[in-house]
Amino acid sequence: MTVTTTVNGNVSAATASAAASAAATADATGPQSLTMAKALNTAMADAMRADSSVLVFGEDVGMLGGVFRITDGLMAEFGEQRCFDTPLAESGIVGMAVGMAINGMRPVIEMQFDAFAYPAFEQIVSHVAKMHNRTKGKLKMPMVIRVPYAGGIGGVEHHCDSSESYYAHTAGLKVYTPATVADGYRMLREAIDSDDPVMFMEPKKLYWSKDQVDLGALRAEHDAGTSTEGRAAVARPGTDATLIAYGPSVPTALAAAAAAAEEGRSLEVIDVRTLVPFDDETVCASVRKTGRAVVIAEAHGFASVSSEIVARVQERAFHYLAAPILRVTGFDVPFPSPKLEHYYLPSVDRILDAVDDLQWED
Repeated sequence: MTVTTTVNGNVSAATASAAASAAATADATGPQSLTMAKALNTAMADAMRADSSVLVFGEDVGMLGGVFRITDGLMAEFGEQRCFDTPLAESGIVGMAVGMAINGMRPVIEMQFDAFAYPAFEQIVSHVAKMHNRTKGKLKMPMVIRVPYAGGIGGVEHHCDSSESYYAHTAGLKVYTPATVADGYRMLREAIDSDDPVMFMEPKKLYWSKDQVDLGALRAEHDAGTSTEGRAAVARPGTDATLIAYGPSVPTALAAAAAAAEEGRSLEVIDVRTLVPFDDETVCASVRKTGRAVVIAEAHGFASVSSEIVARVQERAFHYLAAPILRVTGFDVPFPSPKLEHYYLPSVDRILDAVDDLQWED
């Protein structure tokens, strides 16, 4: 890929050269070790190169490159007109993005932290989610709201929360949450391409996870129109029970399945990937095969996405169940302080305890 960088009053020649060099490195063919943070960054850069209507903005995403450095280098390469900082006003950020989306642009905005998005909740529910329906399809809403969410980083109050249920409950929004480095790239590209608004929930504790990823193959996959939307993934095959997880809980579910295997129990792990739309077919096919299931999520269990998953599986696979579906979730209390976080989050031991409670016959 050839990268053309315009040097203007906002971008020095040296900075532009560094950005082009970083882009060239990302263009290297074959598998390479990438973090999820870099995969997300590359996805935005590729989308911005491919479509001049894509722009990125939010608090500290420009000069700083974001609190988690997910937007690092975008202002240097694309200038302040396409990647810029905003005032600390989440409602204003979302409101401005709505106006831009109505007028043919594709804004990608960052809420910086999960609980920081709550001041913008009215805009999201009343306008972002409803504009297409309100105008009988005349106005589309091609915008992505990136939300670093969930725990695992020892964040203080307002910096760690699992807010996905609010958005999944809101008709008119898509809700994506990647759990792997490759999905970070492919799902963000798909979200930016979507003509519908996407809440893109990024597990903070997975930003620094690494994997061998072939960006060239992922780009070719994207260009071919391959989609993950509404398609769960079998992260680990198994026969005895199904662990259903998404986002930050997927690595924990995989670790539990690996531990169970040492004890002779085969657990299948399903990575839901997109909460809305939801892949009933893949999830229920797994449960029909194994006959037992545990749903794992960091969010509170009451009135949650995990509740909905249990209900959907029970409605579609009831006669295949050998035991009630169980859940391992965060407790129904406000997110705790960093020192208590490990008690609150789903763990391998809690998952294995739930698996042991699935009414096995001796």
